[in-house]
Amino acid sequence: MADWLAAIILGLVEGLTEFIPVSSTGHLLLTKEALGLPPEPWDTFIVMIQLGAILAVVALYFQRLWKVLVGLPGKDPAARMFALSVLLAFIPSAIVGLLFHDFIKRVLFNPTIVCVTLILGGFALIALERWAPPARTEDSMKFSWKTALGVGLFQCLSIIPGVSRSGATIVGGLLLGVDKRAAAEFSFFLAIPTMVAAFGLDFWESRDLINGDVAGLIGIGFVVSFFSGLFVVRTLVDFVGRYGFAPFAAWRILVGGVGLLAIWAYG
Repeated sequence: MADWLAAIILGLVEGLTEFIPVSSTGHLLLTKEALGLPPEPWDTFIVMIQLGAILAVVALYFQRLWKVLVGLPGKDPAARMFALSVLLAFIPSAIVGLLFHDFIKRVLFNPTIVCVTLILGGFALIALERWAPPARTEDSMKFSWKTALGVGLFQCLSIIPGVSRSGATIVGGLLLGVDKRAAAEFSFFLAIPTMVAAFGLDFWESRDLINGDVAGLIGIGFVVSFFSGLFVVRTLVDFVGRYGFAPFAAWRILVGGVGLLAIWAYG
């Protein structure tokens, strides 16, 4: 397969899975294995194209985010509360990511780990659909500092490929009494600093691998993930409000199960 076509496929997978609780990294790694792509530069490619999907959030929520930025210098209490909640939720995963970045890429980027965590995460979502505590927080921009920090601690679980960054934050939010729609939206906002930091760290550590050809492939994946991410962000909150997280749980279990069968069959 031509590299440019592989870049388009991976970019599409990234955009369609980044914001739903099915693990974009897990799906990207399994797709990479299915396409027979080597670890480098494709592991670096997988991390770096995630920024394209994140920019979709910035584009769609620009007015709300701009209002926060404008309100911070004027000491708008609501703006400060929202900015603090995102910062508190971001800090735990930033620390864990810096400490374990090399270990994650060297050891945890493993198809078997991805499949197992996909399945376990699917059953966790099914359990939450039935036994989640009553929602006390319904506005994604009005999290208490305790709720925000708790969601951030849950996000640390997503260092394991297959867990899902959005899945971990949404599960954390639901367990802490956050409404489904608000949990999904806060996951969008938290993705911005988290993925920008991951992009910057991986870019710096992989700078010697990024030549003109690799940069071109990243550019293709970046654009494709941006536009496919736009579609998902536009539709996800309403979809979750109507159907909940059960469809994503079923998908996780299906993909993880098929992946394990393929690993067992083809080794």
